[in-house]
Amino acid sequence: MSITAGSYTFGPESGRLLIKTTRSGLGAKAGHDLTIAVTRWRGDATIDTTDPADCSVTVEADVESLDVQEGSGGVKPLTNSDREEIKKIIREKILHTARHPTITFRSTRVNGTAESFRVEGDLTIVGATQPVTLQGSLAEDRVRGSATMVQSRWGIRPYSAFLGALKVSDEVGIQFDIGLVSKQ
Repeated sequence: MSITAGSYTFGPESGRLLIKTTRSGLGAKAGHDLTIAVTRWRGDATIDTTDPADCSVTVEADVESLDVQEGSGGVKPLTNSDREEIKKIIREKILHTARHPTITFRSTRVNGTAESFRVEGDLTIVGATQPVTLQGSLAEDRVRGSATMVQSRWGIRPYSAFLGALKVSDEVGIQFDIGLVSKQ
């Protein structure tokens, strides 16, 4: 099946939305590069196969649903206790979910082709909105792509421990692999 012009929805039932972090600092060997899944999110897309400028995308993610899937590197393997502690730090100290329960993305411009497109838009995290650009491709009924966001642009101080010897890098990767479901 290939994508035709129309309106589509997507979410965790049709794909994956992942956040990837890396570490830096003198104590980087002690930490882990994390893969965090967003488990509750939804999106809408309008696709015009003849004019990318008439395409649009919106996504809303529930910050409480962030789930640490894996941690690579590190001196020791990531435990379930480590995962819970990381989730607590993300919710309470980094993304302040009590005040900012959602992350949203709204496209402002789409260009390119199905094989290689760019979606420019506004990403709102912790109450701050900044522009971000997604790179992606559409093949059959799957949309795959990625973006990089720099936490400090949204006023987020990247996590650090051991008096700053272990730090999460300011750049965070976002990856998506989703199937589009036609709105009925």
